[in-house]
Amino acid sequence: MTATTTAQPIVQGKDLNKSFGRVVGLADCNFELYPGEVCAVVGDNGAGKSTLIKCLSGALSPDSGEMFVSGNRVVFKSTNDARAHGVETVYQTLAVAPALDISENLYLGREERKQGFLGKVFRSLDKKGMRKKATQSLNELGVLTVQSITQPVETLSGGQRQAVAVARAGAFGSQVVILDEPTAALGVNESARVLQLIKDLRDRGMSIILISHNMPQVFDVADRIHVQRLGRRAAVVTPQSHQMQDVVAIMTGAMTVPEAEQQLTPIR
Repeated sequence: MTATTTAQPIVQGKDLNKSFGRVVGLADCNFELYPGEVCAVVGDNGAGKSTLIKCLSGALSPDSGEMFVSGNRVVFKSTNDARAHGVETVYQTLAVAPALDISENLYLGREERKQGFLGKVFRSLDKKGMRKKATQSLNELGVLTVQSITQPVETLSGGQRQAVAVARAGAFGSQVVILDEPTAALGVNESARVLQLIKDLRDRGMSIILISHNMPQVFDVADRIHVQRLGRRAAVVTPQSHQMQDVVAIMTGAMTVPEAEQQLTPIR
């Protein structure tokens, strides 16, 4: 890592503002995510992390400001708009259907029908084809081994369920995956597996936004750390430039970082 990259951000927010009555969620907030990196978003409660992520994922629309994907200005009016631009989100609740099997969860809301008469008239689902593609997607993403693609999700461990949710986000040509506290409800071993999956996705060229309160995990996987405070970006640092206590101090306002010292772009 010697030179600063000149790559264009794959996702960018400029001067984003969002208010809920008198409560300010975002105040001229800026954000950049670059290709093939893990950018962690950290901050205290009420700092605007969730509001920022919801704007980037299409769950909320900012009151003002601009958003860009691959340099093109976008307006997300729904999460489907974000998906259409390759931005997928895995929420803390995972949004999986426990009674359905793994392949059915991967294609939840994107079910494919059989070709020809059966698909057009009787709207029959191509379960065999979806299972084949789901198996291929899991293998390509290096997802944890499961007994069978037809195994109900309710029989999986917490880490395996998280892996299925991440695989679903990465299986449809996504450029960006937003992960909201992916290890919050997991034990040490399963958290380690999910963190390894995040690294594997990054190594495959996917860009990841990681929201987490777990500083050791953030410092383990993040290339850059976006620190949110009072609705604004307080700083952008790296695990190499700052220590955990520095990030906590920035979050609380006990420490400030001049913009000239911030890692606004990743070092390659």
